[in-house]
Amino acid sequence: MKTWLVLLGAILCEVTASLSLKAALDQPLFYLVVVAGFTAAFALLTVVLKQGMAIGVAYGIWSATGVVLTTILSAAIYGETVTGVMGLGIALIIGGVLLVELGSRPGEEVVS
Repeated sequence: MKTWLVLLGAILCEVTASLSLKAALDQPLFYLVVVAGFTAAFALLTVVLKQGMAIGVAYGIWSATGVVLTTILSAAIYGETVTGVMGLGIALIIGGVLLVELGSRPGEEVVS
């Protein structure tokens, strides 16, 4: 459970840093948030890997969840458009992450 919480922290740091990139265009002070967020995200991701999570699973969940959250939050914060095609892409990302997680469990196969 601790590993998953650390991964969640890495995801939230990465999303914060990504969203701050846009804010930094108008207020350069946000570049400090960008640097701190990405640094923390990679440090936390390293902790997750040291705790034994496979890199394919950790990186897949980290990156895919980051894309989904950044898309949704950029629409809420910056008024960016989320189209139906983007929504379908988000659904496919979520499905892909679930398949990667299910496929990573030893001794279990999703498809025979």
